[in-house]
Amino acid sequence: MVSTFPNSAADLSRVRLSIRSLQAQLVEWRRRLHQKPELGFQEKLTAEFVSQKLQEWGIEHQTGIAKTGIVAVIHGNQQLKASNLKSKVLAIRADMDALPIQEQNEVTYRSQHDGVMHACGHDGHTAIALGTAYYLQQHRQDFAGTVKIIFQPAEEGPGGAKPMIEEGVLKNPDVDAIIGLHLWNNLPLGTVGVRAGALMAAVESFNCTIFGKGGHGAMPHQTVDSVVVAAQIVNALQTIVARNVNPIDSAVVTVGELHAGTKRNVIADTASMSGTVRYFNPALKGFFSQRIEQIIAGVCQSHGASYDFKQWELYPATINNAEMAELVRSVAEEVVETPLGIVPECQTMGGEDMSYFLQEVPGCYFFLGSANPAKNLAYPHHHPRFDFDETALAMGVEMFVRCVEKFFS
Repeated sequence: MVSTFPNSAADLSRVRLSIRSLQAQLVEWRRRLHQKPELGFQEKLTAEFVSQKLQEWGIEHQTGIAKTGIVAVIHGNQQLKASNLKSKVLAIRADMDALPIQEQNEVTYRSQHDGVMHACGHDGHTAIALGTAYYLQQHRQDFAGTVKIIFQPAEEGPGGAKPMIEEGVLKNPDVDAIIGLHLWNNLPLGTVGVRAGALMAAVESFNCTIFGKGGHGAMPHQTVDSVVVAAQIVNALQTIVARNVNPIDSAVVTVGELHAGTKRNVIADTASMSGTVRYFNPALKGFFSQRIEQIIAGVCQSHGASYDFKQWELYPATINNAEMAELVRSVAEEVVETPLGIVPECQTMGGEDMSYFLQEVPGCYFFLGSANPAKNLAYPHHHPRFDFDETALAMGVEMFVRCVEKFFS
């Protein structure tokens, strides 16, 4: 993955003038959304703003899908080259929700909602999707097909993609393919991360409570120390990836929380832990939960403890269709400078519920570099000082528009 950053802003000469002229408007929309962040399935103000703009531009759209989701439909006016060809449908997905984080940025557009912040770039995604909708509506003569723009709630959890699919967002008319992007501060401004196959990981979570026998810290022989049991479990879980997973398959098992005890001289009777599992290979689905519980059960049995274990799947792996990834890559060559501009090895163990859309129809999810350390815009995602170089907004619209034109050509 590219780790170097440019010292100057990205060259926008490859962005057409009609899209560059939208830059100021894109920034205004993004900053307005940034000031009014909302958590998953609570994006009422965001949805109202999106709907207002779509209505203003005369774009057909439906609201209230999966509570706060919106889908806009734009029909191209260009005639099909052959009368017997079926008009195709391409979907574009953008997520709208924010995170429960207190913003620390000292900017004029900082969050006005205490404890809630757009710390992952979804405000930018929504602005890019709005800009794309506006441009396509004004240039319907340039494509022969239908574009569905999906404004999705709750990507950060519990997940809005699946309920939108269940409510028919990919139907009537049926979607043939889908694309989406993520502004990415792990890549420099002026780059695009795109690859066929797995881009982002499957995500599973687990909770476990260990039940021992408490007692005095000076008399451990009278107890079953839940802290000792939990500590051995944490260590043992690290052997799953090291010794049970094919080294070619990347995977992660992380215990992120461990709680036990109330006083230094009291042996705790219970200990609780929670963690996350990440992997790319869909064949590993179900393996980790089984192996984790086997290890927990074995350690507990050896110490005379018992346990309660719960596991659940959050999102499957985000897997790009090879043909659609090639389409995006070819468009990126037209929008950004190469070879630095295109980053094929851009996988991350982060998860995304765009994965549910990609399980239903062929598509491609890609990263649009947005970091610029020269402007102090390189904090990582989910950081209270996260922000990105807004130059990326026009580049995002250009990427989407060219993808639409190439898909229908």
